[in-house]
Amino acid sequence: MTEHRPWRGVLVATALPLNDDLSVNHDRYAEHCAWLVDNGCDGVVPNGSLGEYQVLTPEERARVVETAVAAIGGERVMPGVAAYGSAESRRWAEQAGEAGCRAVMLLPPNAYRADERAVLAHYAEVARSGLPVVAYNNPIDTKVDLVPELLARLHGEGHIQAVKEFSGDVRRAYRIAELAPELDLLIGADDVLLELAVAGAKGWVAGYPNALPRTSVELYRAAVDGDLDTALPLYRQLHPLLRWDSRVEFVQAIKLSMDIIGRHGGPCRPPRVPLLPEQEAAVRAATEKAVAAGAS
Repeated sequence: MTEHRPWRGVLVATALPLNDDLSVNHDRYAEHCAWLVDNGCDGVVPNGSLGEYQVLTPEERARVVETAVAAIGGERVMPGVAAYGSAESRRWAEQAGEAGCRAVMLLPPNAYRADERAVLAHYAEVARSGLPVVAYNNPIDTKVDLVPELLARLHGEGHIQAVKEFSGDVRRAYRIAELAPELDLLIGADDVLLELAVAGAKGWVAGYPNALPRTSVELYRAAVDGDLDTALPLYRQLHPLLRWDSRVEFVQAIKLSMDIIGRHGGPCRPPRVPLLPEQEAAVRAATEKAVAAGAS
């Protein structure tokens, strides 16, 4: 774990275990966080999209953070603090700090297509919480693109310290490094892990380690070390699963893989619906094949 940059390494964007009645199973969540760390992951990111934060009550959302901190320590927990309003995001960042967390992850405004001035103001407001902010660039879902030039400005003004890059455009890694060499690049989409690791990523905000942490960590470490003899076969082995992280049904797919390996993924809250039979079959086949090949 990096003391002053807790977003470095493999931080799992945790799926949230739900009971059959769709209530949050906090005991299972605590056990899941501990299991991930025991299997080599550096920390967790609760209340991200994979954690279904949009459909949690404020009380549930706060307790999820507190549960993770109690399980593995605040220095290993980087909550997502996305919200429709900047004031609300700042309050979530302050709650994270009070719980003992050392950093937070923040989407740009996502209720409308914000312009650059609104993006700057949003990150400036949340940075006033006093915690380091990791930007989350997801132009596919938010319709706001944190292009390298904007990221460099956000970093230059002290609003962000790192970026989770989910655009899928691996060419951006080199432009970000040129414009803001001290801004840490984090892999944001599982299916471009190798490309961004080779390009100099300092961390991975990861989805599929929820189901296969040991092999995922092995892949990440080999990739950032430039050990392609180890990384490339693992990447090819896992890619049929990793690409689900960039699909609409990523939460359902990852939870299904967790169920298949004997963890508790469980259901999702509406408006998410179960996978179609052919989707479930594809995830099941890819998971079983990876496990048969030794993934864990």
